Amino acid sequence: MSRKKNYLRGIKAGIPIALGYFAVGITIGIAAKNAGFGSFEATLTSFLINASAGEYIGFTLIAAGAGYFEVFLMEAIANARYMLMSAALSQKLKPGVGTVQRLLLGYCITDENFGVSIALDERLDPFYTYGAASMAIPGWSLGTLCGTLLGSILPTGVLSALGVSLYGMFISVFVPESKKNKIVLGVVLISFALSYAASAIPIFDAVSDGVKIILLTVVISLAAALLFPIKEEQKNAE
Repeated sequence: MSRKKNYLRGIKAGIPIALGYFAVGITIGIAAKNAGFGSFEATLTSFLINASAGEYIGFTLIAAGAGYFEVFLMEAIANARYMLMSAALSQKLKPGVGTVQRLLLGYCITDENFGVSIALDERLDPFYTYGAASMAIPGWSLGTLCGTLLGSILPTGVLSALGVSLYGMFISVFVPESKKNKIVLGVVLISFALSYAASAIPIFDAVSDGVKIILLTVVISLAAALLFPIKEEQKNAE
């Protein structure tokens, strides 16, 4: 399949992501405004960073008067999961993908862009992810812009609904694959159970949400890789 066709497929997959990002971006825009950012600064931040949790943490810390090192440390923790996603996608790429394309792919990776990319049955052409990102990133940035301009006049109930929409969108990414693969379904259910346990058991209260996500991701993915490895024959067939 040509690059153009893969790019168009990615655009189609990125449209619902863009809609969800636009909705949640409004809440990020409000957080940026509360931290003293102007509309241009907040929008540029969303375009360059492209990370919901990382941006929200950054804006919140800035609003609270945190120092540079504290902001740097929390951003590193909140966004460390993208390193794991990048490592996973690097194993799925089709042969012959160069360094420049890999770097651009790294910029395009978000939770949802990763989800639609890793779920492909065939080897990943980076232009598929580029297509998804070309819809998702502008949606996120425009949502942030609208949040700085209009967020303060929206009702609280509307803002709460917008904040939940991203979780629904992310669920829609892994549900189809879970229906096709019982192993994926089992890993998803175990992830839900362990995530709930980590949030409910008091002994984990001292651990930040970002660290919990990273630790659970590493432990669960490593266990799944060891217990259910992809055979070399299957990789070659893909």
